[in-house]
Amino acid sequence: MQKHQTPWTEKVQELFQTCSEEIKRTTEIGKKMLTASKTNTSLHEAYEELGRLAADALESKQIDWEDPKVHDLIHTIKSCQEDLETLEEEVNTIKSNEKSKEDEEKSNS
Repeated sequence: MQKHQTPWTEKVQELFQTCSEEIKRTTEIGKKMLTASKTNTSLHEAYEELGRLAADALESKQIDWEDPKVHDLIHTIKSCQEDLETLEEEVNTIKSNEKSKEDEEKSNS
């Protein structure tokens, strides 16, 4: 014997499903944003250290662009920039997918 669901029960289940999906989506975006924040901090630190190194070298008139530390910092900066671009694309994809889903649900209603 199968239980027949009342309309309000169906609405409550739809609401729970929507909330669950929104929590998952928000959590995923939150994780990406936390990673982006950490990456942004690394980027800032690398720029700051590179700036100090360049400033000291400029001041002493001894800029040495062959210094391995300079190359390491430039590599860190480029890597962080690429990571931030990828994270931004992923967050935009998540947002876009949710918008498409919402639009589809509205058109089906």
